Amino acid sequence: MQQKTRAFLKWAGGKYSLVDGIAQRLSLASQSADTLVEPFVGAGSVFLNTDFKRYVLNDINADLINLYNELKLQPDEFVSDARKLFVDLNNHADAYYDYRKQFNASVDIYERAILFLYMNRHGYNGLCRYNLKGIFNVPFGKYKKPYFPEKELYTFAQKAQKATFTCKGYAQVFKSLPNNAVVYCDPPYVPLSKTASFTSYAKGGFDLNDQAILANLAEVSAFEQSTPVLISNHDTAWTRKIYSQASLDVIQVKRTISPKGGSRNKVNELMALYCKS
Repeated sequence: MQQKTRAFLKWAGGKYSLVDGIAQRLSLASQSADTLVEPFVGAGSVFLNTDFKRYVLNDINADLINLYNELKLQPDEFVSDARKLFVDLNNHADAYYDYRKQFNASVDIYERAILFLYMNRHGYNGLCRYNLKGIFNVPFGKYKKPYFPEKELYTFAQKAQKATFTCKGYAQVFKSLPNNAVVYCDPPYVPLSKTASFTSYAKGGFDLNDQAILANLAEVSAFEQSTPVLISNHDTAWTRKIYSQASLDVIQVKRTISPKGGSRNKVNELMALYCKS
């Protein structure tokens, strides 16, 4: 079995543990597709562990897409500058909050990209969270020695030469799907409980109405435009209802958002494949 490639970002809900199953389903959906489109690319684990000629990788988080574009354009300079922040002197709460303040005040794309990587590795649990004003507000993570992902940065930068990165709403991405493509959607998941509504990954959130709209876009794409779509989400009665036109199956996965690793329970993830039979 081919060794899997890790993303350089820590990411809540990242798909590293599921990439084999996702890649298999994408291949079944369209063996002739040469482009993978991801409206919610996140940390890019599916991108890194699939083999398409081209990629259209989108995310509503402008800081994430800016980081990817800066790394793609100038990997050596980026890695060199980012490495300078990964020193013991910067692994303290005061330094972290100073850099976070600098990030929130900055309008320089390159500076924000470097600081975004620093905060991702030094902040709490790899979270990416903004308040309603668009201010990044993840607290300090208190890690002994944050890992500097040099190898992973270069691997991403190399493969990124095959990718186009965009920052649009998911509906806009569906309006301009290329020919001969397959789509993988990893939206913010439907909460499993009323207290688990983590939707502030980007300003504006992603509500139940968005979930239903996405399912409808997938139906139109697959059945009217012959572009297959795979969506992953929590396995709930509601998601099964909105994905009723898809072929459904379940993968068990460990939850990754928990401060205590031993208490991370396995949950069912629903895979909804929209594809003309």
